[in-house]
Formats: sequence, C-alpha cells, structure tokens
Amino acid sequence: METRKKSALTVREMAVFAMLGALMYCSKLLLEWAPNIHLLALFIIAFTRVYRVKALVPIYIFVLLTGIFNGFSPWIMPYFYIWAILWGAVMLLPKRMKTGLAIPVYIVLGTLHGLLFGVFCAPSQALFFGLDWKGTLAWIAAGLYFDILQAIGNFAACTLCAPLIRLLCKLEKRPFFA
Repeated sequence: METRKKSALTVREMAVFAMLGALMYCSKLLLEWAPNIHLLALFIIAFTRVYRVKALVPIYIFVLLTGIFNGFSPWIMPYFYIWAILWGAVMLLPKRMKTGLAIPVYIVLGTLHGLLFGVFCAPSQALFFGLDWKGTLAWIAAGLYFDILQAIGNFAACTLCAPLIRLLCKLEKRPFFA
C-alpha cells in the first residue's frame, strides 16, 4: 500500500486553499475604497490557526493574484515576506489557547502588524529606490498615517478571529481551539 506524505496537499485542500486565496484577494478589492483597510490580517490569523503550515498556500495565492491583476512592480515585493511575518507570529503562539486569551492576543497581533506595516516594507523600498537610512526613516514617517489606519482596521477585523476560526474548524471537522 502506498503511503502519502502528511504534508502533501489533497485535491480538496487545493480547491479550498484556491478559494481562500481568491477570497482574500476579492476582500481586498471590495475594500479598496478605504485606504489600507482590509481583512487580510483576520484571514491570515484564522487560516494559520486552522491550517498551520498549509496556510501559506492561500496566502501566496493571494499574493500571486495581486501580482497578476495589479502588476509585479516594486510595491508588491514586500507582499512576498510581509504576510509571512504575520503567519510566523501566529505559528509561534500556543496551539491551544483559551478563547478569552486568544481574542485579545489576535487583536493585538493584527493591530501591531498593521502599525508596523511600513516598517516591514521599508527594507524592500530602500533597496528598490536606493534610500539611505534617513530616506528610509522619512519613507516610514510619510506612511505612518496609513499604518495607523491599517492598525485601526486590523483591530476591528481581528475581533472576528475567534468566530472565523470556529467556523473553519467546524467545516474541517476539527476541534475548536481559539
């Protein structure tokens, strides 16, 4: 009998992850009218809690869709690592947290990621545009207003992490741990 590696994606997972990546992209499109307000932190936290390492699949489907439809130019390069920072932070959390603790942790994590978004983008932008240390700090300072908006949006969106995780666990027939 042939044994399948546990890390290999099933056909069902490929379909689900494709839909989740497309959901991330569509949700970003629907909220483009609001600067830096989106549901991506909510989705990344929830997908990572439920799918763990495999959550990288819908995250990078989102990144690829963004590049395909919006162009692969210097502004998108941070997307290849910036969402992995949030994914990695969630992966470092204990696998089983009480909901009462998990909710504020997710909110703080999403809010901090939004607030630090410009800082996370800065190395890529400095590299592409030849910015020195002062130029990089000026670039971060110029975008701080938008990072604050993103932090506020992430704060609001991440209040829905526990219900979304609960729903995904139910759909996947897994025990719910916030």
